This record gives sequence, C-alpha cells and structure tokens, in this order.
Amino acid sequence: MRKAMLSQPMAGKTDEEIAATREKAIKALENRGFKIINTLFTDEWYSQEKMAERGVVQIPLCFLAKSLENMSLCHAAYFCKGWEKARGCRIEHNAAKAYGLEIIYEDTDDAAQP
Repeated sequence: MRKAMLSQPMAGKTDEEIAATREKAIKALENRGFKIINTLFTDEWYSQEKMAERGVVQIPLCFLAKSLENMSLCHAAYFCKGWEKARGCRIEHNAAKAYGLEIIYEDTDDAAQP
C-alpha cells in the first residue's frame, strides 16, 4: 500500500482548525488509496516537559526532524493550504521534491510530479 504524510501549517490555528484540516486531508488521501503516516506528534515524548528534560532547545526543529524521518516512509506528501507560508512546510516541500515523492496540493487536489 502506498503511504503519504500531511504537511500543514499550524501556527496561529486552533486545535479544532488543525483537526478539521487534517480530517479533510486524510479523507482525500484515503480516497486515493493512501495509508496515512502520522506527522502530528502529540504523545508524551513530545510534551514541553519531556523535551526540556531531553535538552531540546529548538522545539520546532525537533518536530521537523521527526516529520522528515517519517517522510522517509512515504511515497507522497500532501500539502495543505497555506503551506508556502509556513517555514517547516516549505522545508518539507523542498525535501519531498528533492527526494522524488509525489506531491499533492490541497488547493488543487492535483498531484505534481517531482
């Protein structure tokens, strides 16, 4: 089964907005036959407290690193609206393009070949 990850801007969004965007994206990808690889890290390991205990200084960079690791499991990356304005999403886009993942954009719901 082909696998895909989501790249979505989260800064300035409520938990409800993030969840709604994710649900829509997951449905779109599942309709295309993809299995979704998680890139929303909410378990205790990624809590502020645990990151501080591990000495993480750049928390957004820690999340990005894990997201890129999970990208290695994927055939495609789905970029939610506004991705081009979010630093982490732009980095994920560059990596997806450089490594030949299929790129799918929410705003067009069309695939771009690498």
